[in-house]
Amino acid sequence: MADLRISLNERAVSRFLPATDGQYLVHDVDLKGFYLLIGKRRRTYMVQGDLKLDGKRGKSVKISVGSAEEMALREARSVAKLYLVELSHGRHPKTPTEQNVESPAGSEITLRQAWDRYREAHMIRKGRSEKTIHNYRDHIERHFAVWLDKPVADLANDPALVAERHDMISNENGPYQANASMRTLRAVYNHTRKKYRALPQYNLSDGVDWNREERRNTAMGLADLQGWFEQLSNLSNPLRREFHLLSLLSGSRPTALKAIRPSDIDFRRRVLHIPKPKGGAKRAFDIPLSREMLRSLARAMRYGRMMHPDLAGHWVFPSESATGHLMEQKEERAVLSKWGNDLRQTYRTVATVAGVSEVDAKLLMNHMIPGVNSGYITRHVLLENHLRAQQQAISSVVFRTVGAQNWMHAKRDLIPTVGTDK
Repeated sequence: MADLRISLNERAVSRFLPATDGQYLVHDVDLKGFYLLIGKRRRTYMVQGDLKLDGKRGKSVKISVGSAEEMALREARSVAKLYLVELSHGRHPKTPTEQNVESPAGSEITLRQAWDRYREAHMIRKGRSEKTIHNYRDHIERHFAVWLDKPVADLANDPALVAERHDMISNENGPYQANASMRTLRAVYNHTRKKYRALPQYNLSDGVDWNREERRNTAMGLADLQGWFEQLSNLSNPLRREFHLLSLLSGSRPTALKAIRPSDIDFRRRVLHIPKPKGGAKRAFDIPLSREMLRSLARAMRYGRMMHPDLAGHWVFPSESATGHLMEQKEERAVLSKWGNDLRQTYRTVATVAGVSEVDAKLLMNHMIPGVNSGYITRHVLLENHLRAQQQAISSVVFRTVGAQNWMHAKRDLIPTVGTDK
């Protein structure tokens, strides 16, 4: 194919077909000496100019600027201009001892700058939860604090250094934390490289030997429920009692349940609205309520009005915390052996015993459902009758197992002296 001469633009570059035999050139009429070299498999930005010696025209040289698959045209043209200037001053831009060319765009971006952009443009703009942002910040600003002002290109070009850091975090903070931190670092780098194609195309975590991770299973079986309910009934704080009970009966993530408001509960329709679950507001959903869940919510609101009258109008689980609602759901294991995600896993286990299908259990827990056919499931249609019946089946198995239909009424309704309830 004959060489071409056009005004290069991104659209034109993407449309040129690979060479069928040999190579062909596409010269840019807007910048003399800048062209695109197209082969059978690769497309490369190039410059050609005279390397002047003592102010006189010297030999003509061809220099690669970068791959068209990895570098934007605008960046390639900017680098090409610098290369041509260097040639006109008698300096070869690819000779290390004589190089006097600015680094390609993106090569000086530090980890701090990359993280700031990722947090603002990717996480905050897309509505990621505060907890998720906090976890990512902890990974970057704590585990990689010594690298914050280091160019990410240097990290990508030194995979052994990154692998050593992963080993260190594994030893000091555990294998799960090390893997999670590296996944965060990888995500930040990949996001940065989308904008700065001059960065190394291989990822900075390529040299990491990932720790083996096994799915944690801390669920209770039916035989464990009796002992757990006895522990629960002995908790001195009635609001925390109801929170843990509702966690078990709903299978909800603790973070979402802590922040529910009285206005989120529709007692007539028997649903609890979760406005900001994991995944943000776009994943908002309604939890159908069993009779036992309705009673638990009613008790929690009554206890809230007695213990925190100024906050009870805003939160179902009010607390004297920075947010005004329950912040910490952890208990001493000797006091309450299972809480938080332990109860979410238990819910899934009990759902199986209750005969709830896998699809229904995923819908109740707001899980993503894989497969094409699942896209046609309309959740709100199932909610009013079918899913509520499934929810009731789960609660019934729990209370039938422990023989505790009136377990809460055995406790005194007097509010004891309460310590911290954050």
